[in-house]
Amino acid sequence: MAAGTTGAVILPAESAGAGAKLHVTHWLPDGRPRAIILLAHGYAEHAGRYGHVAKRLTEAGYAIYAVDHWGHGNSDGEGGYVPRFSAFLDGMAELLTLVEINHGDTPRLLLGHSMGGLIATLFLVERQRAFVAAALSGPAILPAEPPSRVTVWLSRFLSRFFPRLGVLSLDANGVSRDPAVVEAYRADPLVYEGKIGARLGKEFMDAMAVARADAPKIRLPILIQHGEADRLTAPAGSRYLFDNVASKDKRLEIYPGLFHEIYNEPEQDVVLDDLVGWFDAHVKGEAAA
Repeated sequence: MAAGTTGAVILPAESAGAGAKLHVTHWLPDGRPRAIILLAHGYAEHAGRYGHVAKRLTEAGYAIYAVDHWGHGNSDGEGGYVPRFSAFLDGMAELLTLVEINHGDTPRLLLGHSMGGLIATLFLVERQRAFVAAALSGPAILPAEPPSRVTVWLSRFLSRFFPRLGVLSLDANGVSRDPAVVEAYRADPLVYEGKIGARLGKEFMDAMAVARADAPKIRLPILIQHGEADRLTAPAGSRYLFDNVASKDKRLEIYPGLFHEIYNEPEQDVVLDDLVGWFDAHVKGEAAA
């Protein structure tokens, strides 16, 4: 595996994050890749946290490309804030263009975790023809705690007049049951530790609503994985997505007792086996077709 090779893409002039330089990491297998996986990471983190996932996937013959979203990791932008949620989708679009240039017609797969699962869902609505299959890990489709009407109104008010005001914190203890993972998460200088700003909170809720409304537009084969004990994103959101996508080939796995980052739980080998098996089945199908 060529580990953690890096590069960058630039958001175009029409993007809400116009001109921002986004950090790209990619991992390559030995030899020609069977398929290219585009990875969308979760809120507050960065692509570098997926090295162990990339190792498992490159050993199976896949190449992985990931971008640090606007305001995340080594990319330009502000932590806890985004001008429009579309800036995240624009980053994935530029990453897709980079993959198309570098790998031509090699089959492509889409993988998204948490907020990245939400980004991937919205990206599939727009660009599903670019992929042969997708997988989502703990996608943020429904909030862990549904906001009241007052909270929704207040978030929209603050988003307009005080967009960078911190309104919500994430509990790092909800990331994994493995204390070492939580400790590493807290010690990582590229993980954002501040609060979610009012604008990002509002954009997040709006994006989740759009994903739920547009779910029937998704027809691509899709695997949805979620920890049953996830306190950061609601497993009910994955069930909703599974019930409402139009995909005839779909699979939902709810793992009993697992927290939010299922690829960082003690049972990660089982979860990653499910992921690799899903991709293997659909890349083989694509090759046969």
